[in-house]
Amino acid sequence: MRAFLEVCEGAPLAKFSAGKVLLAEGTTSGHLYVLSAGEVEVLRGKTQVAIVDEPGALFGEMSVLLQQPHTATVRTTTPCSLYVFDDAASFLRSKPEIAFQVARLIASRLNAATCYLGDIKQQFQDRSDHLGMVGEVLDTLMHNQEEEFSPGPERATDPRL
Repeated sequence: MRAFLEVCEGAPLAKFSAGKVLLAEGTTSGHLYVLSAGEVEVLRGKTQVAIVDEPGALFGEMSVLLQQPHTATVRTTTPCSLYVFDDAASFLRSKPEIAFQVARLIASRLNAATCYLGDIKQQFQDRSDHLGMVGEVLDTLMHNQEEEFSPGPERATDPRL
């Protein structure tokens, strides 16, 4: 995550007090935040799913890349300093090295989630009650792909593609 901090040098650094909502679940902001100092919490609904205090931690990337609303709320729990990218999509397109680091981060998260889901599936595979359906549910989730993919408008006109 320190790689993100190195690239952020010179970018706008904002300070936020404790309790500030940076990203609200269900909304779309187009913003990307990189934690420089402080601590934030990640909430799904009213459930806290993570506390993050590692400098270089990234927030908002999934919404930007998927062009979908934020899947969680990110709120400061202490005074924080964060690098703020208001037009994250343009920023990521203009910085291939950052986009690559984001891809590595997301691949790492996906790997961890896949391993975890595999373990859960194995634990419940022989159950005959409702927990026996875990495998089917996980298979559905893991193979749920968007039916249609289209490159962004800047790629649609690229004669090399």
